[in-house]
Amino acid sequence: MITGQLKNDIDKLWETFWTGGISNPLTVIEQITYLLFIKRMDDMQKAKESKANRTGKDVEDPIYNEHEQDLRWHTFKGFSPEEIFKLFKVPQAHSQKDKEFLPTVFDKMKEMGKAGSAFQDFMEGAVFMIPNARVLESAIAKLDEIDQSDQDTKGDVYEYLLSKIATAGTNGQFRTPRHIIKMMVDLMQPTTEDIVCDPSAGTMGFLVAVIDYLKEYNEDAFYDKKFKKHYSEKMFHGIEFDASMIRIGAMNLMLHGMETPDLRYNDSLSEAAGDIKDKYSLILANPPFKGSLDYDAVDPSILQTVKSKKTELLFLSMMLRSLKVGGRAAVIVPDGVLFGASKAHKAIRQEIIDNHQLQAIISMPSGVFKPYAGVSTAIMIFTKTGVGGTDNVWFYDMQADGYSLNDNRNLLGVTNESGELLQKHEENNIPDILDRYQSLEKEIKRKRTDQSFIVPVQEIMDNDYDLSINRYKEIVYEKIEYDKPELILQRINDLDIERSKLLSNLNKIMKKC
Repeated sequence: MITGQLKNDIDKLWETFWTGGISNPLTVIEQITYLLFIKRMDDMQKAKESKANRTGKDVEDPIYNEHEQDLRWHTFKGFSPEEIFKLFKVPQAHSQKDKEFLPTVFDKMKEMGKAGSAFQDFMEGAVFMIPNARVLESAIAKLDEIDQSDQDTKGDVYEYLLSKIATAGTNGQFRTPRHIIKMMVDLMQPTTEDIVCDPSAGTMGFLVAVIDYLKEYNEDAFYDKKFKKHYSEKMFHGIEFDASMIRIGAMNLMLHGMETPDLRYNDSLSEAAGDIKDKYSLILANPPFKGSLDYDAVDPSILQTVKSKKTELLFLSMMLRSLKVGGRAAVIVPDGVLFGASKAHKAIRQEIIDNHQLQAIISMPSGVFKPYAGVSTAIMIFTKTGVGGTDNVWFYDMQADGYSLNDNRNLLGVTNESGELLQKHEENNIPDILDRYQSLEKEIKRKRTDQSFIVPVQEIMDNDYDLSINRYKEIVYEKIEYDKPELILQRINDLDIERSKLLSNLNKIMKKC
């Protein structure tokens, strides 16, 4: 959980960069991410050394050699600001007699990962932009004060940092809250055989969540050589057109032990994205909402399904094209996709319903993406079949996600005596969504007045393929009976009489005083 103290610590760190002259929010995020990664490298080396001490063996695949000890976080953080800055900027000789130079701390970071890996490819463009020794030393000191020993805390730090990108949302890009990502992954239940892709990957949050899911629910699989080969070489794919984001994403995956994902610095909707037809078994995504592309910028095969310039519609077409037969997708879409009346809107809905299998529409409250925007969204879940298969569609009206729906997005609930946070159903619908989705056979009996219900596909067709939950949800209006006017007037008169008596008594008391 992001505590007030943690927010305060990161706010101070952020202020260090802004007062130091780095005003672009994404640049600040990049530079802080580099420092977090450098700190993590030292932690990884410490873990390797601890294991070597326990087993009595040499350190396996050391990150730092014997000459590079000054490049480690726990060593240089005790140096003077000028010495630290020099280690980041100027290659150091082994000794005065040595002609061979050590890499800088920053260059050492860029060397991480296997040769030819996605990490090394995208770190080529990484630039150290911290302007002076004072800012660098202050940033290192503040990061060192933040306890990141817990995996959840690391995620909280990163989540709050990303929330401070004020420019997010200008191109329809919205940071997906971590708990929404986790819910979508839990709904889809990734298997050890899946080939997973996020075609608008950003910082790779969905791919990281799949990694966490597999480690939690398929821990034994990591001892299987066949799975480990699939996991490291074929399982994870991300496509992103923002160079800074894909660098941050590559580091995010690296920190989670994924060194060799297939990451592509391209636009998923263009031919430049490469051959991704019939390639993936699971797509998880929150694609851009507000973008608009000229037809000549879009892969012609995508336009065959839906001829549109709207990115949210084009992405759905691209996903259908990219999925293998039997592949599943969970994608966040703006509400307009569900009920838009244009020819293109109806065409993509009809394609999914008639030629594939639409399973669920989960309507989310408009505050989910605050403070970026109050846009109303939904999660669409479908399977590529090529031969239809939509019989019924499950609708869920999510009204709460565990956080306040204002700009502050504070966590709701109370703590028990053990400090455990408790939330009521009306404060967080996510556990209920997961439970009901895994037992859809029970949903058939639910009434349209309930929070979730099933709608037969024929009814959807009859409603011009409208997928808005409000089209099918029944609202029960409670009849309110009012008293007769003469009775209300009598009560007013009685109150007026009583008021007059009280005022008279008060005047008498005041005269006696």
